[in-house]
Amino acid sequence: MNASETRHKDRAGVLELVTAVHLAVFLAATTWALGGNGLWLRPALAAWGSLGAIITLAALFFGRPAGTAGNRAYLGLWPLLLFNLLVLVSLLTPGFREVRSGGETMLIPRELSAVVPAAAIPGEARQALWMFDAIYLSCFNLVLVARHRRTLRGLLLFAVANAFVLAVFGTLQKFSYAEGPFFGLVKTRQPLFFSSFLYHNHWGPFVILMTTVCVGLAWHFGRQGRGRNFFHTPAFAGLVAVFFLAATVPLSGSRSCTLLLALILMGFFVQWLFRAVAKRRRRGAPIAGPVAGALAAIAIACAAIGFLASETIALRIALTEQQLAAIRAQGGLGDRSTLYRDTWRMALDKPWFGWGMASYPHVFMLYNTQQPDSRDRLPRFYSSAHNDWLQALAEHGFVGAALLALCALVPLRGLRRADLAHTTPFCLMTGCAAVLLYALIEFPFGNVAVVLTWWLCFFCAAAYAFLLQSGCHGSADDAGGPHNAPDGAVSG
Repeated sequence: MNASETRHKDRAGVLELVTAVHLAVFLAATTWALGGNGLWLRPALAAWGSLGAIITLAALFFGRPAGTAGNRAYLGLWPLLLFNLLVLVSLLTPGFREVRSGGETMLIPRELSAVVPAAAIPGEARQALWMFDAIYLSCFNLVLVARHRRTLRGLLLFAVANAFVLAVFGTLQKFSYAEGPFFGLVKTRQPLFFSSFLYHNHWGPFVILMTTVCVGLAWHFGRQGRGRNFFHTPAFAGLVAVFFLAATVPLSGSRSCTLLLALILMGFFVQWLFRAVAKRRRRGAPIAGPVAGALAAIAIACAAIGFLASETIALRIALTEQQLAAIRAQGGLGDRSTLYRDTWRMALDKPWFGWGMASYPHVFMLYNTQQPDSRDRLPRFYSSAHNDWLQALAEHGFVGAALLALCALVPLRGLRRADLAHTTPFCLMTGCAAVLLYALIEFPFGNVAVVLTWWLCFFCAAAYAFLLQSGCHGSADDAGGPHNAPDGAVSG
């Protein structure tokens, strides 16, 4: 290796480390800063995240030799560039006119063409685009600079550890009956907060992502620990973390996420069970004992979770019964069906480019047909559609929503299904897919921390799969190409 190659390798190693540290700090700061949903904190978080753009440029000039796959990965940024162009053009056409009256600012809607990109409030659209770009580029850098799978696992281990501390913090708050995050120091009108998150249905998808990460890591380290007592391997600690993280979802009061996470963990267990049974049959070893032990452990874990969250579960069951009774009385899905119908009408009025980024709270007031609450006769205000898919169509139109989808699909081009099916990428992608599914009935992507965690998991999975495909490694535990890597294949 000549001096030039040595210098290049050193620079690439530094960039890899800087990228991982930058993302780790970004994630920790965002999750602890009220999940990124404290409006006064967002500029600081976006500014830190914007350092990712500097790393992106540094990787272009110093990361890999010209013409390599690392530099060709930059072609995956074209959907992001087109999405930025669409939003920037929309800023030229404000959707509302601001009129000051009596010390207050009133928003007067303008007449807009259905085919001209517009932004309801250009300043808010700029802020939202800034945060999205900061998150996306910071996570995309993993595909550009990651050279070792152990670096990706180290970043994921930090993310799980951070989530575990948040879970402990939230549990202590819950059992001390705190009236707001940070033991009441932060005031909130939302009683169903958890840990540092202002809304329990944002904590839920965050835990779903972190739990699937934890399962993937436990599976990997479990295979690494063959020949050792399972209880003395990192895999056992990983399963303990899975149990504790999972317990906080019903404890937070998130019913839909509790059900979704239970289905995910059941799927992982069934997959493990089939593989374990097949493996023991090949060896001629008994099957009943290990299976019975695993089922007993799951039963004990479920009982413990039920005991810890019994009070919250009872309250949420009672609320569910009331809501089901109201739905039966009204017919259909009640208020939620009206909300979705009104949002769909909003989307159809500007189907190409939508009403603009971050426009939903302002524009939806023109489409809201919900009747005032019968108890206080106050009008109902919605800051989100409780369906991120519909809201994306309403804000960005079919063109903008397609570009957002391509931001995820295009960077995966060239990957083989077998590499994404290896344990770690498979578990990460499972979490990402579950949150996308959840976004059909809620708004997980209305939380900055969930958005950041989703893209971090997504690009960690992509980078890991690319390294498996190329056979890159950097330590003994990573040795081997994509088909004999220690992770094994989950399917295919």
